[in-house]
Amino acid sequence: MGFTATVLTLMPEMFPGTLGHSLAGEALAKGAWSLQVKDIRDHGRGKHRAVDDTPAGGGPGMVIRADVLAEAIDAVVPADDQRPRFLLSPRGRVFDQALARELANGPGAVFVCGRFEGVDERVIEARGLTELSIGDYVLSGGEVAAQVVLDAIIRLLPGVMGGEGSDIEESHEDGLLEYPHYTRPRDFEGRGIPEVLTSGNHASIARWRRAEAEMLTKARRPDLHARKFPPKG
Repeated sequence: MGFTATVLTLMPEMFPGTLGHSLAGEALAKGAWSLQVKDIRDHGRGKHRAVDDTPAGGGPGMVIRADVLAEAIDAVVPADDQRPRFLLSPRGRVFDQALARELANGPGAVFVCGRFEGVDERVIEARGLTELSIGDYVLSGGEVAAQVVLDAIIRLLPGVMGGEGSDIEESHEDGLLEYPHYTRPRDFEGRGIPEVLTSGNHASIARWRRAEAEMLTKARRPDLHARKFPPKG
């Protein structure tokens, strides 16, 4: 069985969304991965299927109820399901390429997309949800974040990407940003292609690309550079 993604959301019409196009969409059509979308509102309360309520202790906004979300999760995720369960949240662990590769090597994952002010803390604990963030900013809901995470994972699944090895030289795969790329025309508005790239010397090209990657990372992401090359002593 391939990678299976289960998404719980109040906006099921947003899926597959971007995941239905390009590499991810082609892989979905071919069965390289599968998508299950669950509408949380199916388990809402009352004739209006209410899924939220005012926050205990007061404050602005609304909070998704623990009982509603727990029922929605239980309806599509068996108790013995070993896939990791994520709640897309700005206070979670920041998603990165290492986690994308780890998840791509697994059976799939469950993604809960929050809305409003958040989710009742008790269901996070009771259903073993791991909070996951795609960056230090706030979105209207977790749907876009879930698609970002899934796109990063799906492209790493076997047979999804075209060029063999094209994934291992990309940004973040080796802890560095990717080196610059060039192609035709040879001259563009007075700007040429670095001579080393047209030399045919593969060893020199590899050294140039590595040096450029290190230089770019140091200039643009000193945090990554320090992690890759920790100070000695």
